[in-house]
Amino acid sequence: MTTEHQPVQRESISFDVVIVGGGPAGLSSAIRLKQNAQKKDQDISVCVVDKASEIGSHILSGAVIDPRALTELFPNWQSLGAPLSTPVKKDTFVYLSQTNAFKLITPPQMKNAGNYIGSLGALTRWLGEQAEQLGVEVFAGFAATEILYTDQNRVKGIATGDMGRTADGQKGDNFTLGIEILGTYTLFAEGCRGSLSEQVKHHFDLDQDCEPQTYGLGIKEIWQIEPKKSKPGHVLHTVGWPLSNDTYGGSFLYHMDGNLVSVGFIVGLDYANPYLSPFAEMQRFKTHPKIKPLFKGGKRIAFGARALNEGGLQSIPKLNFPGGALIGAAAGFMDIPKIKGSHTAMKSAMICADAVSAALMRENHDQENHDQENYDQDLENYGKELKASWVWRDLSKARNIRPAFRMGLWAGLLYGAFDTYIARGRAPWTFKHHIDHEQMERAGKPKSIDYPKADGVLTFDRPSSVNLANIGHDENQPCHLLIKNSDVPVNSNLVIYDSPETRYCPAGVFEFIKDSQDNQRLQINATNCLHCKTCDIKDPLQNIKWTPPEGANGPNYSNM
Repeated sequence: MTTEHQPVQRESISFDVVIVGGGPAGLSSAIRLKQNAQKKDQDISVCVVDKASEIGSHILSGAVIDPRALTELFPNWQSLGAPLSTPVKKDTFVYLSQTNAFKLITPPQMKNAGNYIGSLGALTRWLGEQAEQLGVEVFAGFAATEILYTDQNRVKGIATGDMGRTADGQKGDNFTLGIEILGTYTLFAEGCRGSLSEQVKHHFDLDQDCEPQTYGLGIKEIWQIEPKKSKPGHVLHTVGWPLSNDTYGGSFLYHMDGNLVSVGFIVGLDYANPYLSPFAEMQRFKTHPKIKPLFKGGKRIAFGARALNEGGLQSIPKLNFPGGALIGAAAGFMDIPKIKGSHTAMKSAMICADAVSAALMRENHDQENHDQENYDQDLENYGKELKASWVWRDLSKARNIRPAFRMGLWAGLLYGAFDTYIARGRAPWTFKHHIDHEQMERAGKPKSIDYPKADGVLTFDRPSSVNLANIGHDENQPCHLLIKNSDVPVNSNLVIYDSPETRYCPAGVFEFIKDSQDNQRLQINATNCLHCKTCDIKDPLQNIKWTPPEGANGPNYSNM
């Protein structure tokens, strides 16, 4: 691919704070910054940049939402109309064998009294409205593709990607040069495996003193079921079938208002079998004799997928760097035993906003003795205050439960019970993590998996599923999925692992096809991409790099 020389001079705009990512964390930090400024009669400018076509359209979660952080941000959120109207009424935890279901004791972390079933996307849109009412500039449809640094190696903002380049990198008829968005402070809130977040971690070596992050892939559908089967407020979680005992994962079923049910399946991306397909496992789960009746007579109306952090406390990197910080899932605050992360992400963002507010305030009162390096030290308080918060206490108690499942399902459940009821999260040890993509075994060692063919009623193929994600990608643009070495897909992935990218991707982005000489080559169907980031995580030789496509491209989720 050839590209034209990038002009040195781009249009630029400046703010006190630039926030990359318009999810719950990014918006919570923006809101808190404006709230703090109002209290001190201070005028600060805050900008939120998001790659989705509109705020909330790239957001996907279960979601049972813990309103703790929301209540701290807006004590009157209910009267303000936040879209949380289905309180959890009942929790059930079940082990599935191939033909039966056995009720287990619901651990305290999975009890959801006081929580709400809802759409995290809808809540995010509501947060966006609150942010704009407070004066936050929200730029949806702009993909941040580059981090900008000063000569002193301090982050000074980001640049958005060019728009209108053709597939070969040339300027098309509607070409628009990206712009620089500069900030005194830049906060990265891109969510799990954010492209710029990973770059800034590498640039400043932020993860040198923590364990590697480990991930899961969550695949979700929304069904409209028969009214007589609807039980708003009921929550079901399962472990066991269809996964083998050495593969971490499980399902969720959340009953919402309007005869809607969220059904999802999460697979830990440290699985070993190259023949495993998380998408196919999710479809197979719905055929279980104790699950299937719920969907009879119903209709699937939405589909999506997203990677999630599972590393917990020991995988959180250093959070601040010269000129900014990581917040939310970009840093990794998922509470895995609770299967929740939005409340911890929001709280981390609010704590960071308080530190940034203090830095800006001190800077405004000290113009004659301006030393930016001193103000960056104020961001050190972000990590200190976070470690004193309920976020850190919760994650500390939960830190050993996810890695314990590396011993297998039953050993993990037994250790989880010991850690919860006896050690109470205070064991004097902390388990380590391994790196997900290094766990895959060579083809032939594990058995291949014979997945049943989709019936189009209860189970579905990937093309029909992708259609429900409302994906919009301009086909005539540079491919955003970069292959570092073009020989690896055929000579290594296909030969050694039997092409796992054709199975771990939930959207059918990667496929091997034969040319006229009967030679195999990898074809990338980039327009199918759900932006789940699984390829960036699970590729065994780390040969695939996910980068943002043009702004406003990707899935358009409505109530996920």
